[in-house]
Amino acid sequence: MHGRDIIVVGASAGGVEALTGLICRLPAELPAAVFVVLHIPAHSTSLLPAILSRKGRLPAAHAIDGEAITHGRIYIAPPDAHLLLRRGQVRLSRGPRENGHRPAVDPLFRTAGVTSGRRVVGVVLSGALDDGTAGLMAIKRRGGVAIVQDPEEALYGGMIRNALENVDVDQVLPVAEIAPALVRLAREPVEEEGEDSVPDEMQREAEMATLELGELQDPQRPGTPSGFACPECGGVLWELREGELIRFRCRVGHAWTANSLLAEQSEALESALWMALRALEERAALSERLAERLRGRGHSLSAEKFAQQEDESRRMAEVLRQVLLSMQPASDEVGSEAAGASAETATGASAETATGESAETAAGERGASDG
Repeated sequence: MHGRDIIVVGASAGGVEALTGLICRLPAELPAAVFVVLHIPAHSTSLLPAILSRKGRLPAAHAIDGEAITHGRIYIAPPDAHLLLRRGQVRLSRGPRENGHRPAVDPLFRTAGVTSGRRVVGVVLSGALDDGTAGLMAIKRRGGVAIVQDPEEALYGGMIRNALENVDVDQVLPVAEIAPALVRLAREPVEEEGEDSVPDEMQREAEMATLELGELQDPQRPGTPSGFACPECGGVLWELREGELIRFRCRVGHAWTANSLLAEQSEALESALWMALRALEERAALSERLAERLRGRGHSLSAEKFAQQEDESRRMAEVLRQVLLSMQPASDEVGSEAAGASAETATGASAETATGESAETAAGERGASDG
């Protein structure tokens, strides 16, 4: 009989500090394997394994596709790859992004719940928006345990608060108390539940993370058509409801919560407005140049036509400029997360950068704010 020996941890902005505070308190003889997803930019170099190995007693390394799961180790998702679990094995996948991230927390949590059921403990640490909420729901549906960091302690409480609003969380603890709780749970024997009891929709979503051909070709789509387009590929998004949580997924597997979709739409809207502003400024500048040229040749009527176009373009550009200046982020936390990322990046030149910790913090924060 196993204990709760599959510990999955998700974090985003502010997550490096929370992770080091958790890992440094885990014993070397921990009878469990630990799996970590921290949002990080796709093309960055992750120093998290070195940081966690130095801070704690357990060896930490980027996961290798197909390697066996061993107690007393920390497996970390590398940049631009989902970290997934299969029976007794670690898998890496460049499958569809979830909530704009790869690696994302939800695929790790979901596949852990599918393969290991009651043996799983899911932990959500500091971060913005709500990656991890759907995955934590899957863990609970399969009989696992859900723990979140005290949101009052976290640098960014969005991921935690969204989990608390939608999931029947078992424990809310400061980081210093999470490690002892994990040790107790790892030593608590539990009966396993077979994979044949996994809900069909959960199994389908787990397989989508690896771009399983059968799932892509299946004409049956979960949920109902939403009328919204996927920001990643432009395909139709299908609306899924789990309790009060609203999610969306497209045919090829890109997944979004309502909050992450709104944030992505806000980014797309701002980008489109900046493009429109640039086009209007260029139209005004070209009209001004043509008007001056025509005046110099004595064509006053034609020059006046272009002068009017210039005035019209500048008026419209000013309207767009005011709209852009007045735009608010999709949520207050998205804005604060971006500000936090900039602050941590700016302080990355401190003495700690020599050890790589500040650099990893800055990279993790940038990856989180990208989503």
